[in-house]
Amino acid sequence: MEIGQKVKVLRLRDRVPAPIVKRLGQIGTIEGYKMTDGSGVGIVVKFDDNFSTWFFEDELKLVQ
Repeated sequence: MEIGQKVKVLRLRDRVPAPIVKRLGQIGTIEGYKMTDGSGVGIVVKFDDNFSTWFFEDELKLVQ
């Protein structure tokens, strides 16, 4: 997954606040990466309403 690509939120791995839960099924644009607490990398996604947050790669699907 690369910066600028469109992705759809498929699932959420952990319990998260309501503003993030409502992003399920929505499409956003990858705007960067974030180191997670382990050795993994999170993907920062920005949505049309300028809300952005990060997700694990397996929570997202590329869309065309």
